[in-house]
Amino acid sequence: MLETILAIKKQEIERLYLPEEANVAKHSFYQSLKQSPYAAGLIAEVKKASPSKGIIREDFNHVMVGKQYSDAGVQAISVLTDQHFFQGHRDFLTDIKKFVDVPVMRKDFIIDPVQVAESQLIGADAILLIGEALEASKLHELYLQAYEAGLEVLVEVHSEETLEGILKEFTPKIIGINNRNLHTFETTLEQTKQIAKLVPSDCLLVSESGIFTHEDIEQVAGYGAEAVLVGESLMRQANIKQAVEQLMKGVNV
Repeated sequence: MLETILAIKKQEIERLYLPEEANVAKHSFYQSLKQSPYAAGLIAEVKKASPSKGIIREDFNHVMVGKQYSDAGVQAISVLTDQHFFQGHRDFLTDIKKFVDVPVMRKDFIIDPVQVAESQLIGADAILLIGEALEASKLHELYLQAYEAGLEVLVEVHSEETLEGILKEFTPKIIGINNRNLHTFETTLEQTKQIAKLVPSDCLLVSESGIFTHEDIEQVAGYGAEAVLVGESLMRQANIKQAVEQLMKGVNV
């Protein structure tokens, strides 16, 4: 699946045009996660669909979802902007930024400098770079470009091998461990436990995917995660704000 997505993404990049710069406020992704009052900071994801699950939320309104996340006190918002596989759009991120006061990360398959420039123009505070999608040297180049453009970066890995390759090249400020295998889409929180021991202590560690309950958050926090990224389990809830509060506080609200 990952190879298929990247092949389509390369075709999209050939047709990509840069938009005008969005006039939106900027917020620090890193600092917001660091200052979370909970066991782990929450990056809540705006996500309409996925290749493995199809449509996740039928009554999808990206601005409404973003506002509910912000009102519920999340530390950051992740916005899927991939159109072909996730039914997202770059305009979703710009729209949401106008209504929230928390940092917003662009989640997409970013493999080219023009996408980094695009991310800055649409108003992103941070971007995702996927270790399994890029050679470590190329990922480092995009990482440096992002920070030069005022963007922070969540560097995501799934395997020990990928992380070790990146750490030989440089040490990211924020490292995410994807509990979902991008090749098989199987998910286990043990992935965070297995890889966390290799993450340098001065990195902010994020656990991604497969997190559905407060107990899940406590579990990965025990493995060393300072933040979590949650999408599908929140997007399926009728009352998103209440679902966030219950997830973070571990009580019925």
